[in-house]
Amino acid sequence: MATEIKVPALGESVTEATVAKWFKQPGEAVTIDEPIVELETDKVTVEVPAPASGALASIGVAEGSDVDVGAVLGVIDESAKGTAPAEASPAPAKKEEAPAPAPKPAPSPAPAPAAKKSVPTSPPTSPSARKLMAEKGVEAAAVEGTGPGGRITKQDAVNSGAAQYPPRLDGPREERVPMTRLRKRIAERLKEAQENAAMLTTFNEVDMGAVMEMRKNFQESFQKRHGVKLGFMSFFAKACVTALREYPAANAEIDGGDIIYKNYYDIGIAVGTEQGLVVPVVRDVDALNFAQIEQTINDYGARAREGRLTMDELTGGTFTITNGGVFGSLLSTPILNAPQPGILGMHKIQQRAMVMADGSIEARPMMYLALSYDHRIIDGREAVSFLVRVKECIENPERIMLDT
Repeated sequence: MATEIKVPALGESVTEATVAKWFKQPGEAVTIDEPIVELETDKVTVEVPAPASGALASIGVAEGSDVDVGAVLGVIDESAKGTAPAEASPAPAKKEEAPAPAPKPAPSPAPAPAAKKSVPTSPPTSPSARKLMAEKGVEAAAVEGTGPGGRITKQDAVNSGAAQYPPRLDGPREERVPMTRLRKRIAERLKEAQENAAMLTTFNEVDMGAVMEMRKNFQESFQKRHGVKLGFMSFFAKACVTALREYPAANAEIDGGDIIYKNYYDIGIAVGTEQGLVVPVVRDVDALNFAQIEQTINDYGARAREGRLTMDELTGGTFTITNGGVFGSLLSTPILNAPQPGILGMHKIQQRAMVMADGSIEARPMMYLALSYDHRIIDGREAVSFLVRVKECIENPERIMLDT
């Protein structure tokens, strides 16, 4: 009996995919529910399980080809057993032989006096030359020193080639690689956001001292009790919910001539992977505690890097947070995740001299915040006030705890 392998339903608004990889070849045995082919959509990578046991009779769609939902990918022959992937045969065991009798040891001659070892010495080297040669992997013995007593100077290291760029690798000057479906979709969505929204960005800065102190004081007990570290993202997610409640336009959506105000708070957390940017959604953040938020984000991050997020986890969301600071970004203007009207950008924490309320100057751990928003639905006053509210909650985290 022949059973077709078909492209399954891939989620809301997803109608096609790309065949990324076949795990089996024609003639090989397959077991029901065993992953047999991997599909890449514009949101997530999906493994298609075998619908029956038997042998893979044929592959109908090659890797790299686009397919629609419901299309036939291949056929399984349920009446065939199939073959296992070829494995290397173990080497035959050698026949054991009786050990030969050990010869009688000859009398040891009197030891000769040990020769004095000559210890090679490196030529004297200046610290700057030593550092330069270490960076470029140049041995001191290969450099001729021109300084006093043969000392290697920095100029000697430069002349030896230690400061030169490595030779260009062999290969073509250019390489053309097709964009993945995920990369194409990311490009389309970002361009759509720029073209369709009246996008504007407002900035502020926040003193991270209070949050950092709280993490320092409670990190050990928090991690011991909940099995996850207390990060910054849970504070910002809760702060955003506080601000979204006060400025509902930032949690709304334009649909034709209507504005849809949303009375729930599903926060998207941008995650960078090797395949591209994905934004899994933490549902009902207002109803979660800090541990639940951190556990969810931690789980999403791990599965995003492995390509195991589901379509439901990547769908929806009312507001997004992105943290470029983990990559060292000091300031940026994030692009909206349409149709959401706002996205908060976090950045690198940096010690800066700040004038305090009493006129004194202190070095404080500061972070720049950026709020990009759709000016069609959010006014400038609301956007600035929203960001100030987030700042207040982070600088005084007890506000989040007490909902004040």
